[in-house]
Amino acid sequence: MKSICVKDLTKIYNERVTALKNVSLEIDEGKFIVVMGHSGSGKSTLLQMTGLLDAPTRGSVIINGEDVSSLKKNQLAQLRMKTIGFVFQAFHLNPQLRAYENVMLPMLINPEYKTKGDIEKRAKELIDKVGLTPRADHYPNELSGGEQQRVAIARALANDPDFILADEPTGNLDSDNEEAIFGILKELSESGKGVMVVSHNESIIDFADKVYYMKDGVLGDEKQ
Repeated sequence: MKSICVKDLTKIYNERVTALKNVSLEIDEGKFIVVMGHSGSGKSTLLQMTGLLDAPTRGSVIINGEDVSSLKKNQLAQLRMKTIGFVFQAFHLNPQLRAYENVMLPMLINPEYKTKGDIEKRAKELIDKVGLTPRADHYPNELSGGEQQRVAIARALANDPDFILADEPTGNLDSDNEEAIFGILKELSESGKGVMVVSHNESIIDFADKVYYMKDGVLGDEKQ
């Protein structure tokens, strides 16, 4: 089974600020994991460590059975590209590119895709997957917040990762779009992706297979 396992993660900034304290959890394929917590609780730091965007002060991250602690930066980048897709609150779309072109970006650095035609075809398939086919040629400023987040999810899927990590993916959305985004992420987990969402929005609990609670860098008891 594919999984991300974090063990005893601790993150200390400037030798005095402890953002994570001995945090352990596992994200399995086909499961929807939620980490709840207020701003500053450490949940975004946990996502960054889990997604190899930053290194812990102590502890280990094991992805599909491989301990990443000994990997060099370029090896980590390759593993991240092939294994993990990210969705953020602020969308981070390129305003000068159309929706489908934003989805193409991660594939341009993936040697598995040989031609621009192949990349464009897959990008448009992913745009269709998130229900935005009529808006594929639109620029981000022509899309609603919910539509922009759908594009961001499609982009996260570009390299067919095993895992999707989402940091407050509905923080800028109204309740209708919020539910739609949670629904898409749930569908991805049901299709076999391992999904972890960090959020302070309790509406997501209904979609989760497991819910954890974080406070002051400590991960509380698991709720099922």
